[in-house]
Amino acid sequence: MSNADIVIVGTGHGGAQAAISLRQNGFAGSILMISRDVVPPYERPPLSKEYLAGDKPFERLLIRPESFWAEKDITLMLGTSVTQVDPAARQLTLSHGDPVTYGTLIWAAGGDARRLSCAGAELAGVHAVRDKADVDAMMADLAGGARRVVVVGGGYIGLEAAAVLSKFDCQVTLLETLPRLLARVAGEALSDFFASEHRAHGVDVRLSCGLDSILGDGTRVTGVKLDNGDELPCDLVVVGIGIVPAVAPLISAGAAGSNGVDVDEFCRTSLPHIYAIGDCAAHANSYAEGAVVRLESVQNAHDMASLVAKAICGDAKPYDALPWFWSNQYDLRLQTAGLSTGHDTAVQRGDPATRSFSVVYCKAGRVIAVDAVNAMKDYVQGQKLVKARAVVDASLLADAGVPLKDML
Repeated sequence: MSNADIVIVGTGHGGAQAAISLRQNGFAGSILMISRDVVPPYERPPLSKEYLAGDKPFERLLIRPESFWAEKDITLMLGTSVTQVDPAARQLTLSHGDPVTYGTLIWAAGGDARRLSCAGAELAGVHAVRDKADVDAMMADLAGGARRVVVVGGGYIGLEAAAVLSKFDCQVTLLETLPRLLARVAGEALSDFFASEHRAHGVDVRLSCGLDSILGDGTRVTGVKLDNGDELPCDLVVVGIGIVPAVAPLISAGAAGSNGVDVDEFCRTSLPHIYAIGDCAAHANSYAEGAVVRLESVQNAHDMASLVAKAICGDAKPYDALPWFWSNQYDLRLQTAGLSTGHDTAVQRGDPATRSFSVVYCKAGRVIAVDAVNAMKDYVQGQKLVKARAVVDASLLADAGVPLKDML
């Protein structure tokens, strides 16, 4: 049986940052990182952007050079899953090998790509975009001549993949079951703008359109059948319909949680000596008026990891970081600060036709979020309005000639 003072499950942004921060804060004990991935910690967001496009080799996605982990005396156990957690014994059962005991456990396992449940979902040529292996398999199909693509899902992942694939001279059709793109995270102005942009680049965007089944020849995908009965021939399907939090061993061990695993303001689960961070951690967020949310972002994973590392090293502080997100599509950079869910007013600044504008979201008069498209100043200055919970007149917000910083 092996053991470590701290075991970190997951080597994404959260897990990697937790290990790095522990050493930066003077932690001298043993650190073991366990991951299903077979390669050292790397950045995930570029997978659906620069990596898929071939603009950035994998070596440039590494969070740290491979030698860094050994130099910092951080042990990597790759290609291994945790199948069971015994909080009383502080012991982990692994997919292979001896059990591992821990002093403190940091669960940073993120989530698994949500899979289609329809007929044909298991066919070759149907791909998720969650890890390097997913994208490598997709790139292999493209190299083999796949050019007719159906993208399922109009969120960030689906849109980013569609933007890259359109550059490969692929015939891309994007299916979204809701009436607009990005419906869960943005207002109508932004949804309409990105739908127009994708159509202008040749993507066949179909809204309020569901998938009935995937058609195949018994081995590979040959097309899709829509919920209205139409059939579309294709040789590649990209599925971007969210993630399922990877927390089953914690829940089975008795941890509280329904959508992910619940954590308190210090990222502690209900199980002793176990923290959870990143995509899988459901927490009460002050920028959501105290509602319990999961945030799937690098910012959330990074900030939670740093907070837990400091807590372990004796400097515990509650989590209250401003959520922020970004997405690159074509030559457009969307940057978001805050959470727009529940807004009652959306104020547009600038003209979308210029491909540089922003949308400020308010609730009961207070600024709660900002979306900025190729508008860095509004994004940076809008963060300050969100943090201040500023009350600003909508007519003033709409005046693009007045800097947001002057509205504090």
